[in-house]
Amino acid sequence: MPGRTDGLITLGVADALWVELTADSAVPTAPGAFTCSPARARVGYVLLGGHVVGTVRASGGRWGVPEVEVRRAAAELNAVGMDRQDLVRIGPFRGAPRQERNEETPLRWRQRIMGELRELGGPEQAARPEVGRPYPLAGIDWRQMLVEQTRDGSQRTWWLPRAAVRLLDAAEHAATQWVQAARTRQASAGAAVTEQPSRLRQARDADGPQTTSPQGSATSPRPYDKELEGQLYSVLSRKPGISRKVAGWACAVCHTTPAAVLDHCHEHGYVRAPVCQSCNTQERPDHLYSNDIRVANRYRRLFHTDTDDWLRHWHRCPGCRARTTLPLPHLAAWTAHIACRSLRPTHRASRGREPCGVLRVSWTGSWQAPRSCLLTVAVDFCPSGEHRVLARVPYRDAVERFGAWLAETVPAVAAAAGPDRLDGLPAQFRPVIADTSGEDQALF
Repeated sequence: MPGRTDGLITLGVADALWVELTADSAVPTAPGAFTCSPARARVGYVLLGGHVVGTVRASGGRWGVPEVEVRRAAAELNAVGMDRQDLVRIGPFRGAPRQERNEETPLRWRQRIMGELRELGGPEQAARPEVGRPYPLAGIDWRQMLVEQTRDGSQRTWWLPRAAVRLLDAAEHAATQWVQAARTRQASAGAAVTEQPSRLRQARDADGPQTTSPQGSATSPRPYDKELEGQLYSVLSRKPGISRKVAGWACAVCHTTPAAVLDHCHEHGYVRAPVCQSCNTQERPDHLYSNDIRVANRYRRLFHTDTDDWLRHWHRCPGCRARTTLPLPHLAAWTAHIACRSLRPTHRASRGREPCGVLRVSWTGSWQAPRSCLLTVAVDFCPSGEHRVLARVPYRDAVERFGAWLAETVPAVAAAAGPDRLDGLPAQFRPVIADTSGEDQALF
């Protein structure tokens, strides 16, 4: 192969090899992974998916990478499956800080994508190479996967497939680990380097190629083993160094991506577990208002294909586990998606019949006063122009139905829950949703 020396290939050859090896991958890739910003070849590494490839500078001053590492990264990417309908919102979010982009800043892929989309005027312009071409991130061509959605005719949001989000999250974590390991090595070797005569350093550089990658120094995220169980988020989130500690765990839900945030129950205040951004986005209810949520298609995964994992995760909160229920927004979504499924009308479509519109649930009152706490399940965006109310379910009835469904669907989770698991719970839960019945009570 031209450009190959002692197992190393030049950056230009590596670009071509990467595209060739990943031509049939479900995740689209693009040239420029080694030679275009934000590739960090001269800093000492290049990201390919979630894989860190260390760069090598030969005596002639040319940069190269081990061919075997490029092939290994390509094989890992080719093994990734991707559902283009399973989307995760990546922005824009209000209050998100802008980040300066330069060669010394570790990868922050969300900020980079948002910055490029704003500069180029949206995904339509970003897809045109002649207009200030944005570069791939971690060897992945995000332009081919980006989806834009517009709400209310004005607010634009941008989405990527969940598999791509997890890959980019893994790449960001790997870059952070590499930088931390490199700084540790430099600090420990600093004193010895300052004492070494300059002629010895020159002789060492002339001996041959040297790698700037601290091979083997980056550690893989460890599995989460209930280390934070029973702790309050309001207390734990204020402890110094907690973000660094969270990044050391693997996501407690998908188990494949480094954790990025602490998921917690907003009603009882307890930490559930460290999770990745992708799982945290999927778990978050789609609030329209503080007491109104839209039941999107993703609830099909939460309550069908991945039910066991998600119910175990939600019941990591001692409050929800003791009450054998879910936080109110999730309970509302479950009621609409499962308990009221038979009531949802259908319409004729090209392939048989499809469910009518989009489900929405709102609630009023307090769980402490069963007659006033009421869940209202309705249909929005009906093709025939209707907006019908499907059911009004009292809170206590919804809890009882959920308990029966839980015992039948996931017996192991149901067996670990119940009113006898009350050790360590506070006498009063933190009220987070104002009571609308005028009786000066609150939900949870």
